[in-house]
Amino acid sequence: MKNIIAHLDKAFESRVRLGIMSMLMVNESVDFKTIKETLDVSDGNLASHLAALEKKEYINITKQFIERKPNTSYSLSPAGRLAFKKHLEALEALIGK
Repeated sequence: MKNIIAHLDKAFESRVRLGIMSMLMVNESVDFKTIKETLDVSDGNLASHLAALEKKEYINITKQFIERKPNTSYSLSPAGRLAFKKHLEALEALIGK
């Protein structure tokens, strides 16, 4: 198979974005603080990766207040779930070669 890496999605080249997407694949939604602590990244670093995924329309953002404190949570959009599944399939094909 020629050009086997052509099916990898560049949006997921970052280890942080891989982590975000992996967390969202197995959870209905995850809040900012939980993602930050799990991936051990700074606020700014995480915010920039989330913004990139939002720009691609791979994630949905929900803002609310919990006990008077702002809370932002993230979930996968249908397009994000499909794109990440295709990315994982491309990785599996690459590993299988």
